Amino acid sequence: MSEEELDLRELDDQELVEQMWDDLYDGLADEISEGTEILLERGWAPYKVLTEALVEGMRIVGVDFRDGILFVPEVLMSANSMKAGMAILRPLLAESGAPQQGKMVIGTVKGDIHDIGKNLVSMMMEGAGFEVIDIGINQSVEEYLAALEEHKPDILGMSALLTTTMPYMKVVIDTLKEQGIRDDYTVLVGGAPLNEEFAREVGADAYCRDAAVAVETAKEYMARKHNQ
Repeated sequence: MSEEELDLRELDDQELVEQMWDDLYDGLADEISEGTEILLERGWAPYKVLTEALVEGMRIVGVDFRDGILFVPEVLMSANSMKAGMAILRPLLAESGAPQQGKMVIGTVKGDIHDIGKNLVSMMMEGAGFEVIDIGINQSVEEYLAALEEHKPDILGMSALLTTTMPYMKVVIDTLKEQGIRDDYTVLVGGAPLNEEFAREVGADAYCRDAAVAVETAKEYMARKHNQ
């Protein structure tokens, strides 16, 4: 056992949580797994570990990502360490019926096989307490509809990195309108070539320029939904 592992157990709860924020920031998956286990052993509820240690840690990461202090590779490392903690917590959260922020179906549109941005949004959203169903790349309107029918999410996220595939977002949204289900979902779109004007034109609720904005936007929409 290395000195570091001994150190984590010697920290009191608050010190351990703050150390986990640092470890998330630095992308240290093993330390996050261990910290998660220690807090659970100390009697912390899974939801408390999720919100106070992991979600808060990823919030700090998200702020620095938004402000240009951290970049995609570093945030991916943070998100991967978050996943290590989530792997331990997810079954426990399901058992305890912990509240979720909301549910999101996300995919990259037909003809487009880019997924780094989408994966980042998925991980950051999960890090913020959302349940995320990532249906992958090159998704047709039929596949989006099937996922919406199956999972009944609050939010539909669509990603595109090519100017040639961007218009497909309108195909999906127009189909939702034709079927009379457009208003059942908050539709968020993102990807390098998009902008707010494009999002308005295709009928999306919002354009999210990066994963941090996607999380903030999703939370705002969920807060509005709950206040209706």
